[in-house]
Amino acid sequence: MTTRIGIAGITGRMGQLLAEEVRAAGASLSGGTSRGNPDLVTLAAMSDVIIDFTNAATAQGNAATMAAAGKPWILGTSGLSAADEAAVEAAARTIPVVYASNFSAGVNLVLALAERMGAALPADAYDAEIVEMHHRQKVDSPSGTAIGMGRAVAKGRGVKLEDVIESGRHGHIGVRKTGAIGFAALRGGQVVGEHTLIFAAGSEHIELTHRAFDRRTFATGAVRAALWAVSQPPRLYSMMDVLGMT
Repeated sequence: MTTRIGIAGITGRMGQLLAEEVRAAGASLSGGTSRGNPDLVTLAAMSDVIIDFTNAATAQGNAATMAAAGKPWILGTSGLSAADEAAVEAAARTIPVVYASNFSAGVNLVLALAERMGAALPADAYDAEIVEMHHRQKVDSPSGTAIGMGRAVAKGRGVKLEDVIESGRHGHIGVRKTGAIGFAALRGGQVVGEHTLIFAAGSEHIELTHRAFDRRTFATGAVRAALWAVSQPPRLYSMMDVLGMT
């Protein structure tokens, strides 16, 4: 039977690309929600899985709705707070949830490499800095992908990102803390997404960069995740699970 995929936020730029990719994958587009018609309950009832690229303000409500509906949830919204993420984790105890900062296959390979580099390059010798740039309309900073990159480095180093993050430096801040993971966010034009991870030592610099030129790569990955999730048990998954990299 053809998988019925619903799209939360179907009228946005990503929503339109997702609709195209659902059809290209041979799945059935069951419908979508918009700001004028935010009825996720009805959409979930007529779908086998929901893809959600809305905004952080909807995360907790959508988590509760999806858990109650018992349908898989593919969540690509960035800028979630700790409370939002707790709601996502709670939903994942009832339904399969694929939550990713980025659904691009290339980005997830970069995240895997970032973790390995974090483990291999000592924090007291290699300063980790992450530079990202996005279009001028992006409202959250640092980007979800940049945070994911920082978390990968932190995991490789056996620490929590929240304990070592330095973001938005300004003024007389003193010397750089050993082991810190720094972030710089640039906004301008219509950049889809650029992320560079830098390991800076006294004798060498190593850079790992990913550039996205078309948002379609995110839509393709999200539809791939949706088709995968419909046969999975309840749990919180990442795109690396979808790609078989865990």
